Amino acid sequence: MEERSKEEREKMVQVLEALKEASEEIQRQHSPESPAAKALLELESLLSSSDPNLWALSEHLRRLKSLLHSLQHSTGLRSFLTRPISSHSLSRVAASIQSELQAWIDRETLDGLSGCLREANPGQSELISLLSQFQERLSRGFNRGLQELVLKHRLFSSLDSLLLDAKLPNRVREEAALAVAALIRFNKDVFVGQVLMGPTVGALVSMGSFKSISVLCSLIRSIRSPLVDEIESNGGIPKVMGVLDSEDDALRVAALECVMEIGYFGRKEAVEAMVKEGVVEKLMELQRSEGKLFAGCVARFAVQLEVGEGLRQREKRGFKGEILGRVREASVSDAEAATVAAEIESRSRCQPVLPKDTSKNRHTKYQGKENSS
Repeated sequence: MEERSKEEREKMVQVLEALKEASEEIQRQHSPESPAAKALLELESLLSSSDPNLWALSEHLRRLKSLLHSLQHSTGLRSFLTRPISSHSLSRVAASIQSELQAWIDRETLDGLSGCLREANPGQSELISLLSQFQERLSRGFNRGLQELVLKHRLFSSLDSLLLDAKLPNRVREEAALAVAALIRFNKDVFVGQVLMGPTVGALVSMGSFKSISVLCSLIRSIRSPLVDEIESNGGIPKVMGVLDSEDDALRVAALECVMEIGYFGRKEAVEAMVKEGVVEKLMELQRSEGKLFAGCVARFAVQLEVGEGLRQREKRGFKGEILGRVREASVSDAEAATVAAEIESRSRCQPVLPKDTSKNRHTKYQGKENSS
């Protein structure tokens, strides 16, 4: 397919979206005389089947033309008997046309995104818009053709390049981060390796913004212990812990959620790193000074470790004892220490006891968190 300018590509996508709506209309109405049918017949007359990308669409449009002709010219009893079958066939062909049109739209939009990413100085608003559209498309669920386009254009590597470019505004880098998270949700099996082997995790931690930490949290939920291992091995635990000291409440809440996820999925080394960085003391200070916003966060952290996937039972008992000891040392009074310790014990008793052979497979998290996937 020939190279198009940005303006030509945008107009082409608008036309294709309208034609896709026409195919949806045919599936609902089955009318051979509708404007939707006429629009698709006009496309059939203009389309060249010499492009291998458009061969299947051309075939479906020819089939549509034949079915519409049959519906228009069939009469009498035969028409009455065969019309339901023809209408069903029409719906199926229109659905196939819709799918091929979406594939065409995907080729145009990903060509445009790839071209924009290759530019030395891409327009920020255009790049943000394209990345947002890309995320929306991925959110519709897995599609093999779309995945092939992503791999063909090496989009994951391009997104990593954006994340690493500290000269770019945070808003652009955050949209790239959100696109990475969308790719993991789209097909974790294919893209998780690129997250673990590439610079994604380090870039997200270094950015330290609300969206980057939220994306990091999302990736931990998706990839679980291997992602936490990557954070720990690259020295990211102290950086995540440092975000808890931010003056921005929203950012501190995002960092707190990240700490909870690390506690749930992290192995011994990651939890030890958090404890050494003063996670208990930081959480004590947060829940003491910030009222309801961080209420009970020490007990919540302790329970995350207790019900989590990353630690062995012996390690869980050891960390619980260390947390209780640090609570006593960090408390401003015996009453505060007793209150926090009692809350930890109370919440621990509320957790269900799982058989030993299934404890590692437990996905249900404390305080009604969503299942990890």
